[in-house]
Order: sequence, then structure tokens, then C-alpha cells
Amino acid sequence: MNSDPKSTVPKIKAFLFVIFIISVILLFRFTPLAEYLHPQALKDFIVNRGPLAPLLFIFAYATGICLFLPATLFTGIGAVLFGTFFGFLYNITGAMLGASAAFFLGRYLGRDFAASLIGARLSKYDTKIADNGFAVTLYLRLVFFPFTPLNFGMALTRVTFAQYFWGTFFGIFAGGFVMTFFFATITEVWSNGQWEKLWGWKSLLSLLLFFGSFFIPKVVKHFKPEI
Repeated sequence: MNSDPKSTVPKIKAFLFVIFIISVILLFRFTPLAEYLHPQALKDFIVNRGPLAPLLFIFAYATGICLFLPATLFTGIGAVLFGTFFGFLYNITGAMLGASAAFFLGRYLGRDFAASLIGARLSKYDTKIADNGFAVTLYLRLVFFPFTPLNFGMALTRVTFAQYFWGTFFGIFAGGFVMTFFFATITEVWSNGQWEKLWGWKSLLSLLLFFGSFFIPKVVKHFKPEI
């Protein structure tokens, strides 16, 4: 008896998803690409591309997110290369493109298989998460849930892309700006060699906002969505 193609396709997609993850690990473990994981190497590679540097950076940020590279790495590089304003603009663009691409990748390859494993009890929670998709995504972003795992994880639920996109956008907006502002300010002081500016209002403000951002999860937990 031939197996039902409809039941086979999700398994094939899930298998491809696993192969994708393993391939990424092997790619950065046993090939020269591992050398580009160093912040200075990434910085040198991008900055030497002249006018194309912003586009290349955004593409590298988005691709890195899909390849399970830490978003903080690219956020710091964006701040160092482009300053606070443009650094934040390019950071948020790269992060959103990467988060969106990862979501679609996880949704296409993993959602059907995940749904086939969900029993009646778990299906109830899946439905509740979907009903509060924006709030759940926003909450998890604000409490600093690991960026890339959440991208793929939300794709396995019934949350719509619109809920996920806007929850992600508003969830990373404030934190992304704070981190960009902090790294850009420290870089400015370091490059100019004017260490007295470490006690200036801009440096102190960036430091205050940076450490203050670590208290965001504690505040947000009081507004945890019901699921």
C-alpha cells in the first residue's frame, strides 16, 4: 500500500529543516566562513565596499539571522560603522528582514509537521497563542527571549505573519535603539581618544539606557498575556 502523499510531505519538509540546521552548524564549524564571525573581520569586509556598504550590511544582518548568528553581533557592528541614526535604521531593517525570512522558512518547512504532532491538548494552547499572536510575540521580544529561536519557534505556531511582524517590530524597536546608541557612543569616544567625554551627558545617557534596558523584562512580566 502506498503512503498518503499528504502525510509524507510534512515529514519531508521537517527533514529538510533539520538538514538546513545541521548544514549551518557544519558550515561555520568546518569552513573558512567561520573566520567572518569575528566582529573585526565582518567590519572590515563591509566597510571596504564603499557606497554598497549599507546594503551589504543589511543583507549580511538578514542572512546572519537565518543562519542562527547572534543579532547582537550585527547590531554592534551597525552602530560602529554607521553611527546612532543610520546604524539604528540599518539595524532595524536587517533585523526585520532576517526575522521575516526565518519565519517564512520555518513556516514552510516545519509548521505542517509540528501541527501533525500536536494533540488535542496542545492544540488548545496553539489556538490561544494564535488568538493573542501580537501580544505574545511582543511580550517575548521585550523579555529578551533569544531572537533567532523565537523567529523559527513562532513559525511553528498558528500565529499569522502580520501578528508576528508587528509584535517583533515594536518589541525590538526600543531595545535596538538603546544598544545602537550605546555602541555608537562608546565607539565615538574610543576613535576620537577623548576619554573625558566618557563623563559627558551623551555617554552617561547611553550607559543609563543600556543598563536600564535590562530591567525591561521585569516590568513587562507584569503584563504577561494570558494563554
